[in-house]
Amino acid sequence: MELENCTTTVKNIFFVGFTESAMLQYILFATFLIIYTMTWLGNVTIITTVIIDQELHKPMYFFLGNLALIDLSESSVTLPKMLWDFLSEYKSISFGGCIAQIFFFHFTGGAVVFLLTYLNIMNHNVCLGLVAGAWIGGFVHSIVQVALIIQLPFCGPNLLDNFYCDFPQVIKLACTDIYAVELLMVSNSGLLMILIFIVLIVSHVVILVKIRAHITQGKHKAFSTCGAQVAVVSIHFVPCIFIYAWPFKKFVADKAMSSLYTIITPMLNPIIYTLRNTEMKNAIKKFLNNNHRIIERNLNNN
Repeated sequence: MELENCTTTVKNIFFVGFTESAMLQYILFATFLIIYTMTWLGNVTIITTVIIDQELHKPMYFFLGNLALIDLSESSVTLPKMLWDFLSEYKSISFGGCIAQIFFFHFTGGAVVFLLTYLNIMNHNVCLGLVAGAWIGGFVHSIVQVALIIQLPFCGPNLLDNFYCDFPQVIKLACTDIYAVELLMVSNSGLLMILIFIVLIVSHVVILVKIRAHITQGKHKAFSTCGAQVAVVSIHFVPCIFIYAWPFKKFVADKAMSSLYTIITPMLNPIIYTLRNTEMKNAIKKFLNNNHRIIERNLNNN
């Protein structure tokens, strides 16, 4: 159906979700609520600690604090709506809300990609500019995605086989040929993700080789830090590549991959990236102990 034959406009989009079983939906609600709570606790603790502790006012922790902020924002784009839908009879979203969700999802997701690219550059002079560049890069990427969608006609199908709105699934609801749009999506997301992932993995391999060849003291700590970086990069990029690099065919594992980088990754990042850092762990312990003493003092005064 071409644009000129489109006589109606889609106003609401309905999600298929994970399952139709009410019992499984309650189980998934409890599971993802725990995950979302852990995501908030972990990332907010990191952000607060980096802000308060003067000893963490270094480029590395400035980057990690921003990574925690982006992770928190990214999970909040999809998870609250998904939790609500688990308890709702009709899992739907307005078309405008769907476009907004796509925008903020790719805004935060793009910012994560660029920020992970910059994490190896620990320089005071360029730190602020690189973080700003990550947010701007995510914004530009998101604008391109939304611009590709809003010019499409949506006049019939409104059932989305997913648990949130994303570009690959939404464009398949359009009442026109989307081959060219899918090619643009692959170039804007899939190929870019592949290239960045390859560059990051190669750079970390080079770092590991240098550590093995030249570092004698603190080698285990250096290997641990680099390994954590590779883990974070992999669990974010691999599912994204799976989703965006070949959008012309639906795979059974699509929802599992989407869950990994939208729900699980923002929770894992604080654990495998930051909390394995001794300096950060000590700063968090000091922050929590100080808060505990303040609470005890206030209780005793009352």
